[in-house]
Amino acid sequence: MKLHELQDNPGATKRKKRVGRGPGSGMGKMGGRGIKGQKSRSGVAINGYEGGQMPLYQRLPKRGFNKPNRKEFAVVNLGLIQKFIDAGKLDAKKAIDEDALIASGLVRRKRDGVRILAKGDITSKVDISVTGASKSAVEAVEKAGGSLAVAAAAAE
Repeated sequence: MKLHELQDNPGATKRKKRVGRGPGSGMGKMGGRGIKGQKSRSGVAINGYEGGQMPLYQRLPKRGFNKPNRKEFAVVNLGLIQKFIDAGKLDAKKAIDEDALIASGLVRRKRDGVRILAKGDITSKVDISVTGASKSAVEAVEKAGGSLAVAAAAAE
């Protein structure tokens, strides 16, 4: 095979449709847009418009509600805290608070506070103070011999 023998598979490329290039092309004069009307003009965007009929997106029922002042917590699992303690990024002997979690790299941003969830196991005896925690996370930490203090501000 030589360079000049290279070519695409049959049907792999398609020639561009040249619109408005005379009657012989089959797409001349009005270029396939029909006669007059909004859609024959340029700059038309009528997505979702159904010609006076109520559009589909308005006919469908609306459900749900987005709370405008909802709190968004940075979520941390107990298993990850244990992993960071084992790796030496967190000190189990010192009290672990939100600033310590950020300094270790476990949490990127505090947001409205840090919330501890019970996924994973914790074996170290640790004292943690955060904005929020699940009941099972508090139980798991106390079972390991530590304490998990939750700030009163986040109690909802």
